[in-house]
Formats: sequence, structure tokens, C-alpha cells
Amino acid sequence: MGKRIISQRRGRGTRRFISLPYSAGNTRHKSLHQQEVLFGTVTDIIHSPGHSAPLMSVLYEDGEHVLLQAPEKTAVGDIIATGPAAAIQEGNTAPLSAIPEGTSIYNIEQTSGDGGKYVRASGTFAKVLSKIGSHVVVQLPSKKIKTLNARCRATIGIIAGGGRLEKPFIKAGRKWHAKRSRGKLYPVTSAVAMNAVEHPFGSGRGRHMGKPSIAPRYAPPGRKVGQQHARRTGKLR
Repeated sequence: MGKRIISQRRGRGTRRFISLPYSAGNTRHKSLHQQEVLFGTVTDIIHSPGHSAPLMSVLYEDGEHVLLQAPEKTAVGDIIATGPAAAIQEGNTAPLSAIPEGTSIYNIEQTSGDGGKYVRASGTFAKVLSKIGSHVVVQLPSKKIKTLNARCRATIGIIAGGGRLEKPFIKAGRKWHAKRSRGKLYPVTSAVAMNAVEHPFGSGRGRHMGKPSIAPRYAPPGRKVGQQHARRTGKLR
């Protein structure tokens, strides 16, 4: 009788594959308001294991408390603003229609009021390229061009924590804890290095699958590994 493969264990949803509840909370823009500008004070800079970037705790004038990705050069006690009339400076949040072309932005909303969906990792930023009527063209860190509604909000600046990936882990234990905080499995064993009872691609002479990488369409759970329902394989010619 075979063993449960990793994908089956993951689907069961045990604690090994669930992120630990150590995150500081969800990061999102302040709820929509009618004022032209609303000011807030940075009360704390937080390290959250569930986020790649440091977070800033902001207390606004109306009493609302939010968590945001901290931009570079932010410190406790800084005053930030949100609204259409907010000044164009690091940490302030404004609609894309109010942000000049060429400005670095992050935590961009996909639809107005969703709190921010794009560009949220440490050290990343996007650029406002142009404005076309009620839409704004933005270049994401991947160089992909995105056209968004001008009412979508974004924060001005570059997210702090850049260069995080340049520091080596040195030892496997540190990487294990880093992966564990995000619910990632580490270390991961290659399927072709396993025994035959552990994975459909296991065993055989050398590291080869011994069967097509496309799983049968009606294969049972545990056999559906590799490319599932691939339309084609091989090099495009």
C-alpha cells in the first residue's frame, strides 16, 4: 500500500500546512471617507512574521486604526495623510488621478475601496506612466503594464525592507522558521528521488519519472501529479 503524497497531505489541511497565527493583522488602506484629506500619526513600526515588509501602525484623526506597509525613511511620530488633496510625499495615500506621472507608488487597489491588492512586498514599487481619461496606466515591478480606474488609491513611496533576499540564511534552521511562519513546507523532497511507495514518479534507475508527466484525466487522488490536463508539451515551433 502506498503512502500519502505531499499534495494529499496538503489537501487535508493539517497544522503543518497552515500559517501560524503570529501575523500582526491585515494591511489595507483606510476606509473610504468624504473629506479631502485626513491626517494620521504613525504610532509604531511592527515586525510581522507573516509579512515580508515592516508594518506601520497608523492612528487617524477620526479614531480609526489601520496597518500599512511602511515606506522607506518612516519613523514613529511621522504624520501621514490620505485623501484626494494629500500632499505628494512618502507614506501618503491618494487616488491615482491625483498622483503625478513618474511617481513611485505601492499597495495599489484593483477596484476602488478594496484596500490594496498590487505591489505589497518589501522593497517593491510601481510607476505611474500616463493618464487616459478615467483610467491610469501603471507599470508594476514585473514590468507588466496595468490599466486601472483613476479612483483606485495607492500609497506614495517605496516599501521598506528592500534587499531582504540578499541576506543568506546561513543554516537550514533559519529557513525552516521563515517558511513555517508562512505555512510553507520545507525542506521539499524531489518526487523522482522518492521510493515507489511514496510517489508515482519514485523509484527507477536514476532520477527519471518512468512515465509521462501528464496525469490521466480520470486518475484518482494521489496519481494526479505532474502536468494535469496539459493541452500540449514540448517546445513551441
